[in-house]
Amino acid sequence: MSTTYTEKTWIGIGILWLFHLSGVIGIGLGHTDWFIEKTPLNLSVSLAVFLWLYPVQKKQSILVFLLIACLGMAAEWMGVHWGWFFGDYSYGSNFGPKFQGVPYLIGLYWALLTLATSAMAKPWLKSNWAQWALGAALMVVLDFLLEQWAPLFDFWTFDPHPPAKNYISWFVLGFGLQVLWDKAGNRGSYPISLHLYLAQVFFFGTLFLVY
Repeated sequence: MSTTYTEKTWIGIGILWLFHLSGVIGIGLGHTDWFIEKTPLNLSVSLAVFLWLYPVQKKQSILVFLLIACLGMAAEWMGVHWGWFFGDYSYGSNFGPKFQGVPYLIGLYWALLTLATSAMAKPWLKSNWAQWALGAALMVVLDFLLEQWAPLFDFWTFDPHPPAKNYISWFVLGFGLQVLWDKAGNRGSYPISLHLYLAQVFFFGTLFLVY
C-alpha cells in the first residue's frame, strides 16, 4: 500500500478539495440549485481522480471494482423495488441517469467508498477482521451524513425517515465488500483515500450543520 505523497498525488488531492470547497461555498452563497445539479459531475471527477491515483489498473482489480459496483447497484435496486436492506425510499432527480429508478452513479459510489475506506483502515489495525469492520464503519459514518440532507436536495427520500436497518445493512454489506476487495489482493493509496473521504465528510458535514 502506498503512503507516499508524490507530486501527482498532491495534484489529485488539490482537484478533490477544489471541487468540494467550491460546492460548499457556492451553496453557501445561495447557488444551491446550480451546484446540486452538478453532483453527478462532482462524483464523476472524484471517481476519475481516485482511480487515477489509487490506482485500479490490473485486470483483476478492475473486474473486482466493477463487481462491487454491480453488487451495490443490485442492493439498491432491491432496496428501491422491494424495500430490502435499507427501508422504503426512492431516488430523486439530482443523482444522475437511472436504471429502473436507481442512479448508475450509486453503484460506482459503493465501489469508490469501499476502496477508499479499505485503504484507510489498513495502516491502523493488524487484524483483517478489525480492518474490515473499521472500513465498514467508516462507510456508515458517511452514509449517516448523507442521509441528513439528501431529501432536501432531491437525491433520495425515505418514507418517513431512514430506519435503523438502513445503517445496519450499510455496515453488513460494507463489511462484505471490504472482504471481497481485500481477499482479491488489492491494495491502494492511503493519501488519496484519506483526502477523498475527508473532503466528502467536510462537504456533507458542512451541509448537515448549515441545513
